[in-house]
Amino acid sequence: MIKCLLMDVDDTLLDFPWQEQQAIRRTYEALGSPMTDEMYARYHTVNRSFWMAYERGEFERADMLVARHRQMFEEYHLPHDPAECERIYRKNLGIGYKLIPHAVEILDRLKPRCRLFITSNGVAETQYSRLAASGLDAYFEQIFISEEIGAVKPSKEYFDHVFSRIEGFRPEETAIVGDSLSSDILGGIRAGITTIWFNPNKKTGRTEVRPDHEIADLLELEDLI
Repeated sequence: MIKCLLMDVDDTLLDFPWQEQQAIRRTYEALGSPMTDEMYARYHTVNRSFWMAYERGEFERADMLVARHRQMFEEYHLPHDPAECERIYRKNLGIGYKLIPHAVEILDRLKPRCRLFITSNGVAETQYSRLAASGLDAYFEQIFISEEIGAVKPSKEYFDHVFSRIEGFRPEETAIVGDSLSSDILGGIRAGITTIWFNPNKKTGRTEVRPDHEIADLLELEDLI
């Protein structure tokens, strides 16, 4: 029986692609280089590759956040300062939010039944701002953000920190739900807890990372918890 549920934020509770597109387009507009659809598609690819490298431990967070902009500016021959771009982008990323369908509904149903915790690799300032603006923060007992912990999902250090701060923690009564096989699911497998892959777009899985459960709608959590 699951009594403790760890939940990812981006693309699990909040629609990050929507947020990302709004923020990066505002940022390039402010820099005087409006972003085309082709540039946005390329940024999405570059950004994802840098976050994956960060999860593998190849970058310090601050360096990674700036390096992704540097690569874009080099590819498109833009004269902007990557660090200044990140500062503007970070501010824009904290503006507004879009909920994943049924996020509030499932939290309303689960809160009386189990303990809820946030586990996120996102940037602390941005995550706290979005969780507060959306009202989601009120559902969670604690919020664990990698930037503050000094370790990222899927690392053992990240999960050891989280588990050490949950009073009465029992792995057999704990599950993690998230959209990322490489951070949420792999981390949960390594940590010895139940894993629930949120996969609304029916992406193809990875044979080496097998979640215990797969759901396409957050409301399906009710039958698993």
